[in-house]
Amino acid sequence: MDLESQLAYGIFWTVYVIAFAVFFYLMTRLFRIFPYPVKTFLQAALMVLFLTPVSSSEALNWWIPAWLHGGYEAILGDANQAARAFFNMGLAALVMLLVWILDLVRYRLSRRSS
Repeated sequence: MDLESQLAYGIFWTVYVIAFAVFFYLMTRLFRIFPYPVKTFLQAALMVLFLTPVSSSEALNWWIPAWLHGGYEAILGDANQAARAFFNMGLAALVMLLVWILDLVRYRLSRRSS
């Protein structure tokens, strides 16, 4: 890839992460109405949905959001590439589920000791 493509790739990820941070902040404000376990589960789901990457099948050493890649490939009919993207999202969901459970344990223990 040439320098211009690498610059576009860097700009995309910068804009994507900033947009996600703003979206995550706004959704967190909306999630205030829910109890703590539900709120943190929804936050974890947002992170898995929007921040899970998958390597691009088109460009070497480029990573793209899995939901975007999986969605495009599912629409275009390439089931193997779509399955690879959704498999990455499934793995990320399992890891985030473990982190969420550990956070709930921490939350319960800190509430008991207070």
